[in-house]
Amino acid sequence: MSDEKSKAIARATLTQHIHAKKLRRTPERYAILDKVFDIDEHFSIETLYSALEQDGFHVSKATLYNSIQLFVDCGLLRKHQFDGKSAQYERVTGVGNHHHLICTQCGRIKEVKDIALVNMLNSRRYPTFHTAYFALYVYGVCSRCQRENKKQAKKTK
Repeated sequence: MSDEKSKAIARATLTQHIHAKKLRRTPERYAILDKVFDIDEHFSIETLYSALEQDGFHVSKATLYNSIQLFVDCGLLRKHQFDGKSAQYERVTGVGNHHHLICTQCGRIKEVKDIALVNMLNSRRYPTFHTAYFALYVYGVCSRCQRENKKQAKKTK
């Protein structure tokens, strides 16, 4: 799906949610949503705040936090807490369920879609529980950090 089509669907979803909850339809919420849908990776509130400031769009952090929570509530974003660090967010798109490889050394996050694993987890049925989505975090050391560690080990010998 194209970025513009994703953005249009997100804007319509937000409008519908705002109407249903009888909230105000502010231009700040839509500007923040547009910026969120311009980001192709996980992001923190601080990263988003900096990106908005660079674009010359000034918004209070309270507005930003409230808007992000609104986006989570209406299903446009997912909140992750990787390894106890600050919250990271990602857009909910057509990519579907995937898992995250998190480097414990540099903090880099890679999304991976393992069809066999997704199918196995999706096939699980739990009595009295309907699964909406799953999140799987795999922690380890990425290849870049492994190479750097080998270089450092050779230097110390």
